[in-house]
Amino acid sequence: MNRLTTTKRNHLPGLLRGVLILAFLGIFFSNTLAEQNKIELNDSAYYEMPGVNVLMFTNWYNENFSDSKMSGIEIIHHGKRTVTNGDVRLNRTPEQWDPIPKFNRKEVDRANNIVKAWLEYPDFGYMIQTEPSGDDVIISVHLDKPLPEHLEGKAGFNLEFLPSAYFDKTYMMDGKPGIIPHYPSGPTRKNEKGETEPEALAKGHKMVFAPEDDYRRVAIESENELMFFDGRNKAQNGWLVLRSLIPSGKTGRVIEWKMDVSGVENWMRDPVISFSQVGYHPDQQKKAVIELDKNADYLPEASLYKIDENGQKTSVYSDEVTQWGFYQRYKYGVFDFSEITEPGIYSVRYGEWESRPLRIGDNVYDNIWHPTLDVFMPVQMDHVLVNEAYRVWHGASHLDDALQAPVNHEHFDLYAQGPTTDTQYQPGEHIPGLNVGGWYDAGDYDIRTQSQYYTVLHLVGAWEDFQIDRDETLVEQENRYVDLHHPDGRNDILQQIEHGAIGLLAQHRAVGHAIPGIIVSDLSQYTHLGDGLTMTDNLIFNPALDSLEVDYPYSGTFDDRWAFTSKSTPLNYGSAAALAASSRALKTYDPEFAQECLETAIGVWNLEQSKEPDIFYVGNTTGGPMILEELRAATQLLIATGNDKYAQRIEEMWPDVSKGFAFLASTLLPALDYMDDAFVAKVKTRAESYVEELKGLQKQNPFDVPITEGGWAGNGTIIGFGITNYMLHKAFPDVMDKEYVFKALNYIFGCHPDSDISFVSGVGLHTKKVAYGMNRADFSYIPGGIVPGLLILDPDFPENKEDWPFLWGENEYVITVGGSYIYLANAVQDLLKK
Repeated sequence: MNRLTTTKRNHLPGLLRGVLILAFLGIFFSNTLAEQNKIELNDSAYYEMPGVNVLMFTNWYNENFSDSKMSGIEIIHHGKRTVTNGDVRLNRTPEQWDPIPKFNRKEVDRANNIVKAWLEYPDFGYMIQTEPSGDDVIISVHLDKPLPEHLEGKAGFNLEFLPSAYFDKTYMMDGKPGIIPHYPSGPTRKNEKGETEPEALAKGHKMVFAPEDDYRRVAIESENELMFFDGRNKAQNGWLVLRSLIPSGKTGRVIEWKMDVSGVENWMRDPVISFSQVGYHPDQQKKAVIELDKNADYLPEASLYKIDENGQKTSVYSDEVTQWGFYQRYKYGVFDFSEITEPGIYSVRYGEWESRPLRIGDNVYDNIWHPTLDVFMPVQMDHVLVNEAYRVWHGASHLDDALQAPVNHEHFDLYAQGPTTDTQYQPGEHIPGLNVGGWYDAGDYDIRTQSQYYTVLHLVGAWEDFQIDRDETLVEQENRYVDLHHPDGRNDILQQIEHGAIGLLAQHRAVGHAIPGIIVSDLSQYTHLGDGLTMTDNLIFNPALDSLEVDYPYSGTFDDRWAFTSKSTPLNYGSAAALAASSRALKTYDPEFAQECLETAIGVWNLEQSKEPDIFYVGNTTGGPMILEELRAATQLLIATGNDKYAQRIEEMWPDVSKGFAFLASTLLPALDYMDDAFVAKVKTRAESYVEELKGLQKQNPFDVPITEGGWAGNGTIIGFGITNYMLHKAFPDVMDKEYVFKALNYIFGCHPDSDISFVSGVGLHTKKVAYGMNRADFSYIPGGIVPGLLILDPDFPENKEDWPFLWGENEYVITVGGSYIYLANAVQDLLKK
């Protein structure tokens, strides 16, 4: 605030002059505070005042996975998204797959600060309106026609509050105090359908969340009855829900809430000093990116302090902070301390803020991929028991795989079956031989073939390019037994390649082609948390038996997974590529198995080249683009066989490969040693233009990597970016700067927006400890798992929650990123070898 000054002498008596000055200052300050506390639409079309953003349908429910907890009316409260899904819902505490409305349109009236959104369910439509009133927001629901009778008592306006944001907080309903529960403990009831649903923790007309905390307090008043529910009674990923029912027989403004979101005066978000939580090798570029509130002023410089063994901190370097500018809602500065090469422990100081300790040393990258190979990948292994010392991660599950999926069926999680089975099996019939190998795809329990072969390809690449030799895990395929931290005299990465290849080859043995995958038949199984063994009796379903009858190895319990088997040429090519690659890695490990992998891959190639392609695209389970998958197969078969026909096909594909070079380069580049000089020259020329294109990243964000902005965060893309750049550097060191490889890994390890956390659980100083694995209900993690990372919510909010694991787009481990991360981690170590 500017200081008031006077330029003329005032001759009023001193006391009177003082009174008038105080009165003037009071008016000035009250008017200024009133302006500060007035909530208004900003240029990004959401409501804003210091410390408070209220978003109105800037994001939408995920069309593939329904309720992703980022839609409707949302609140970003002092830098944290704490409230979401302000919308009309048909359940007290909706679960992920419960009905969601169809979004029709939205209107923003900037002149009057009013936003309206029109939505509909099959039986009725409605409009939601928000408008400011001083520092409050008035939320109202409008109906043109009365609510249908069958929805009376069911349809209501919900607003969901993040439980972890209100742990250790209280609430008040009509002045009566309560404590936000850490863990749901009721009450619940049976409804008229016999279904369990939560009862209200409190009812009234004024609800205040966290009255004691200026940073989290939200007060809501309404003439409509307010009901407070705990959604975690129904599902561990549920939120706290405030709800008002839509009254029957009414039209017009049927619900109105006055919402007061507390804002701390002059609040600004503290700077985030982000850097690699693993540290830096002396020879690499070292930069800390400083993230600032948009209203903060840049400070001219930052300093690096060295920390000795007694805890003494000595300034060893200072330099200017380069003002990068705005990215999303924050502005950024960059502090370059690359000239510091002496090994040790350091910290960055920026004004009154100091970073976490950071390392510089020759050994900072030692062991960074070990938790992924030693723990994460074994824990994801399907069809085996996985033990770790005193702990069993899971039993040998799904030994009853799998039943043929029904035809003309669209399933959840992007699976579908076409008009025929494309196999010799009838819908519901057991397909023998699928109960071997493979990894759980993600934090759930499906075997997604596309994930399997992508992972195998990166593991083989890491084995071939870096000669990985590590033995920390016992794997007994014949006994379906895995024991962590128990060497067995066999190379772990080859054991993982074998496990993936076993699952892929089993599909070809069973039905003659690659299949989209294997997944549970029912949502009640899909939402299962914990040991995968407890979702199945491991006995093959026989419909002739009673539901609890057992006639070993059959039972009447319908808990078997379904195999989705529609033919897809791209999927078949991708599987063949991984089998060809596996044949090279396993040729001395298991020669007979390796030979079968190679012969199967050659057979797939010959078949697919001799006929029209089978095109069956559904979501992300039926293979990638044809150009990618065919190139994969041609490249891996060329390396495995040396046959010129594969090189000829790669040459024919070059015009299309060149167009998608950034996407396809890492698939192509392993083949260069088998191509002629003229082709290599063409690739080098294209690589030079690609490097020129990379310079545009420096204008997009201060981290120099491609940050995606979809519903699934982009760590996989960034790791792939690093791998592409490594391969280009190895092929053309005069063209590609190796720093583009380091930048990708630095981002994964903490040099990214929003926070400084390492996205690899258990790797780095400050690392992901709450993630979406099979143990997510315990607010825990799997060492070595890599989360998707930073999600950009429209219009400008970067987010990765560390206190809430259930947002899959930010926190769900997937096996594919595990394999690619092992490759990139070894690539960085390779570049830094003396």
